[in-house]
Amino acid sequence: MIQVRVYRNDSDRSIRAVIVEGHANFAERGKDLVCAGVSSVTVGTYNAICKLLDADINGEMESGKVYLEFPRQQDEALQQQLQLLAESMLVMLETIQNAYGDFGKYIEITDMK
Repeated sequence: MIQVRVYRNDSDRSIRAVIVEGHANFAERGKDLVCAGVSSVTVGTYNAICKLLDADINGEMESGKVYLEFPRQQDEALQQQLQLLAESMLVMLETIQNAYGDFGKYIEITDMK
C-alpha cells in the first residue's frame, strides 16, 4: 500500500510537507498503474513548482519514497500559488485512490498533526 501523509500548519491549514511511501502492489513491477500514477503526480508537482513558480521547496525522491517540504514563502502571492499546486496534487492522488477500486486498498491518504 502507498501511504500519503500530509502535514499542515495548525494556524492556516496550509501544507507544510507531504511524505509518500510504499508500493501499491496493484500489478507486477513495471506494470503497476497505481504506482506510476502516484509517481507522476508527485514528481510532476515538484517539477511544476520548481519550474513555474521558481519556489524554494525541498524534495527528496527515491524508489518507494517521495518527501516534499513546502516552507512558507515570503511573497504571499507565491505562497498561494504554491499551496494551490500542493492541494491539486492531493486532489490528483485522491482521484487515483478512487479510480482503482477497493477504496484505501492501494493508497491511504492521511492528514497528520
